[in-house]
Amino acid sequence: MKIQFLGAAGEVTGSRHSIEVFLSGRSRRFMVDFGMFQGGREATNKNLEPLPFAAKDLDFVVLTHAHIDHSGLLPRLCAQGFSGPIYCTSATFELLKILLPDSAYLQRSDVDRAERKQKAGKWHGEMPVALYSREEVEMALAQLEVLDYGQVISPLPGIHLEFHNAGHILGSAIAVLDIEEDGQQKKRCVFSGDIGMKGKVLMPDPDLISNADVLVVESTYGDRLHRSLQDTEKEFIEVVSSTLQGHGNVVIPAFAVGRTQEILFLLIDLVKRGLLPHLSIWVDSPMATAATHLTQHFFSQLDTQSQETFAWFKDHPAAVDLRFIADVEESKALNRIKGGAIIISASGMCDAGRIVHHLFNNLPRAQSSIVITGFQAYGSLGRRLVDKAKKVRLFGEEVLVRASVHTIGGLSAHADQAGLLDWLKGFTASPKTVFVVHGEPESSSVFAATIREELGWQQVIIPERLHTYQC
Repeated sequence: MKIQFLGAAGEVTGSRHSIEVFLSGRSRRFMVDFGMFQGGREATNKNLEPLPFAAKDLDFVVLTHAHIDHSGLLPRLCAQGFSGPIYCTSATFELLKILLPDSAYLQRSDVDRAERKQKAGKWHGEMPVALYSREEVEMALAQLEVLDYGQVISPLPGIHLEFHNAGHILGSAIAVLDIEEDGQQKKRCVFSGDIGMKGKVLMPDPDLISNADVLVVESTYGDRLHRSLQDTEKEFIEVVSSTLQGHGNVVIPAFAVGRTQEILFLLIDLVKRGLLPHLSIWVDSPMATAATHLTQHFFSQLDTQSQETFAWFKDHPAAVDLRFIADVEESKALNRIKGGAIIISASGMCDAGRIVHHLFNNLPRAQSSIVITGFQAYGSLGRRLVDKAKKVRLFGEEVLVRASVHTIGGLSAHADQAGLLDWLKGFTASPKTVFVVHGEPESSSVFAATIREELGWQQVIIPERLHTYQC
């Protein structure tokens, strides 16, 4: 068996792993995830790279969850000739019907806007690229096949696939593949996808897996610990209270799927407990609105505390003035609000979507606060804000950063180092080979060393992008 890492190797985004096996006398190939690289021009170049094999030669794709850095290039793959099934959970399927069309729309909108500005002589720098169309999205959606957690299927003779709950976002899965190649003993390959924090809001704890021969594990926060939920709440309360008292707006860039719903839960829960006053919250993202309604549909998959808090809000709707913005004109109207608003908008790394407009209008205002609650990849606008940039370029214009920027890490949907180690301790024996992926170089390096030192596992590899490894 050979594994080639086409993305999320030495970086966080672009998760795609190619597995080649020998079955029934011939070579077969499948992918686990097919995500988009995110964060600047370098990411765009990687997204445009040709595959090292023909897309039509892939037998199937296993998708761990719906986030764009794991799913975002599926339409491009299908347009290039892949016609096989894409296996995912039912919640992931529903989320992809929201995320992928939105991704195509944002790409097209960015290109159209840049072309208009270029014609007017107002655009400077690289032109954006549309990676796929809405029609190609529909092609990919038609190839999705749904599996329940715990259901075992055989995509090919000699391969069995099963999903377990990863506790990361709605529908997120750990993929367990049992593979019996010609003349070889059966190997169990486990792909963690993204592992959620134990005891976090909204999602249940990630399922433990008892054994694996080959393990591919994420390391987004493999070099650090998150703040406790108590400390996170305290910081969040301070930022929200001081900003609103100072007649500013709180602008929160948030991934439409998972993070937006977690922030809503936290704000409502803080009001419920009397730790924040009545709040005016605008969710300005059609995708986040749809994802929130979908979360209600999968209510039974949430943890008990979240179910209780949302049930309380249903009985006390006046406690929080919560509005979901639908059309563009309503979104533009938010930019006339100079204070008292909490605006939650996508995208989470600030590189596209309506959040860019809200940053354009609030970054120059010292009264306002920008609250960063999720990972920001190198090259992204969000990362530049976290790194205390004094000015940023938005819509081809220089914008001064006068608003305060706060990074609140305790809301991460990813397990921290302790959480990842806790999940790894669920294995009853050391996997023969462990690949550490989905992390920036420092994070992956520290986490790999920690695995060796604390668990005593020896064959721990940080793979290089485009390299192939024999297992």
